Formats: sequence, C-alpha cells, structure tokens
Amino acid sequence: MEMMINNLEEMEAIAKIIGLVADPGNAIILSGDLGAGKTTMTKGIALGLGIGQMIKSPTYTIIREYQQGRLPLYHMDVYRIENGADDLGLDEYFEGDGLSVVEWGKLLGEFLPADYLDITIEKDPEDMEKRKLLMQAFGEKSEQFLRRIEQKMEERT
Repeated sequence: MEMMINNLEEMEAIAKIIGLVADPGNAIILSGDLGAGKTTMTKGIALGLGIGQMIKSPTYTIIREYQQGRLPLYHMDVYRIENGADDLGLDEYFEGDGLSVVEWGKLLGEFLPADYLDITIEKDPEDMEKRKLLMQAFGEKSEQFLRRIEQKMEERT
C-alpha cells in the first residue's frame, strides 16, 4: 500500500489507526532518512495504543518499553548497532505480547523478525511537509495487520 501524506498531522492520524488495530506480537520495521518522521510515526502509534506518555527516540538506549497502553509498545532504534543484534534478545520482543516498532530495522539483517510490516517514509524533495508512505507486509500475521489498517482507513473516509 502506497500513499501520499500532506503533513505530520496526517501521518499521526494514520499512525493512530495502526496502533488501534495492532495485535500482540505484531512487528513494524520503520525505514526512512533522518527527519523523515519515524519517531513521529511511533508517537502516533502509541496514541492509538492508548499510551499518553511522551515517546522519545531510543537512539542511545536501543529499546524503550511503554507498558501503559492497550498493548505494550516496544520502541527500538537499531541505527547504532554495528554487531551484536543477536545479544539483544530481540526475538523475545518480536514474539511477545506487545507491538514492536523498530526504527532503522533493515539494519538487523538476519535478525529481522520472521513476520513484519515494513513501513518506509520518504520525504518529498519538493515539499518539506509531504511524505510518501509505503507499507508492505512480510508474513501472514503482517498481511492480516495490513488488511486491518486498510479497512480502518476506509471506514474513516
């Protein structure tokens, strides 16, 4: 699924939908250049899960856990992991009872979850506010997740 979004408010609205329809054990790999809006997307997902707490980029902590929503949110940023992804025990998160959102997740390589929703955010070179959003499911669980997102988005229009 590909879509153009006009501003960060629209991105947050889409992200809320993602949080609303997430199931335990869903995993999202977020890709995009610096400043594309990966953390903004995660903040919206958290709101959709019912997490009101401030979401900070986990760049230096690698993993931040937010437990107060409908599902736990495991927010990860693996940009600074050159090696040692296997030492982090990420599978426990990916197969756990929460929603995992991994910024720069493609860097995990072989340690990517077996089933995940890939969300790529691209900045529009012409307009600083606009973004292109590309969502692609890898695995059965994520295909169902993407269908729930699409269905919920259709209900809103």
